[in-house]
Amino acid sequence: MKLRPLHDRVIVKRLEQETKTASGIVIPDNAAEKPDQGEVLAVGPGKRNDKGDFIVLNVKVGDRVLFGKYSGQSVKVDGEELMVMREEDLFAVVEK
Repeated sequence: MKLRPLHDRVIVKRLEQETKTASGIVIPDNAAEKPDQGEVLAVGPGKRNDKGDFIVLNVKVGDRVLFGKYSGQSVKVDGEELMVMREEDLFAVVEK
């Protein structure tokens, strides 16, 4: 199944967080926090302004983004957990 987000929504896949600290301590799964970084998988067409024109989004497919711990709505698609969120819920794009 493919998802096509509407309006100013984006589909984000959470990136796995490191389970080992810099000093080598392994963090168990039940103690690890949900990661707040993800990769954009799909982008909606954008919002419409007062004139009816689309305002395109600032993110694109493949961008690595930062978002809040409780941002967006979690959905399962083909057994994979994805996040659906508005562009305004994203904090930043991580530049490579």
